[in-house]
Amino acid sequence: MPIAPAAVELLRELAPLLDRWGPWYLFGAQAVVAYGVPRLSADVDVTVHVALGEVERFADEMARSGFDPLVSDPDFVRRTHVLPFVHRATGMPVDLVLACSGLEQEFAERAVPIDVGGVTVPVISREDLLIAKILAGRPKDVEDARALWRAHGDELDLERIESVLQQLQEALAQSDLLPTLHSIRR
Repeated sequence: MPIAPAAVELLRELAPLLDRWGPWYLFGAQAVVAYGVPRLSADVDVTVHVALGEVERFADEMARSGFDPLVSDPDFVRRTHVLPFVHRATGMPVDLVLACSGLEQEFAERAVPIDVGGVTVPVISREDLLIAKILAGRPKDVEDARALWRAHGDELDLERIESVLQQLQEALAQSDLLPTLHSIRR
């Protein structure tokens, strides 16, 4: 299933801008679709490496490039590390997550370049997408993880997935990540 035309148009305009700021990657529902799993979504999710001190300059460049901010509260950005915009040309929302953890940096390093409607974008790896979906834990994210496993389970690096989820469980004092993976694999 190809990514919807509005998302392709948005990514065509967004990719060159983000490339100027440093490492970034597509994740979320559009990444699930990029890996051939049918999924409807009305937005685009991207992680980008922008320092908190550069957020205002980054947001200004986004606005000049056709992306209108949906939130103007700097405390919201500091608290959530999310910059929500809407793409003026398509009306499609895009959430830009500011990378702040080593895990997000690792995801960026492992991102896979994928042609999306004629524009090549870095997409979170399938293993890392599965990890991120399990970590998010919402029912639709777990269903996305299940669909990814059904489509690609035989090709995924299960050892890496289990290792990262184990580390996250310990770091977050959370006990449901590996059991969720095991239920997805059944």
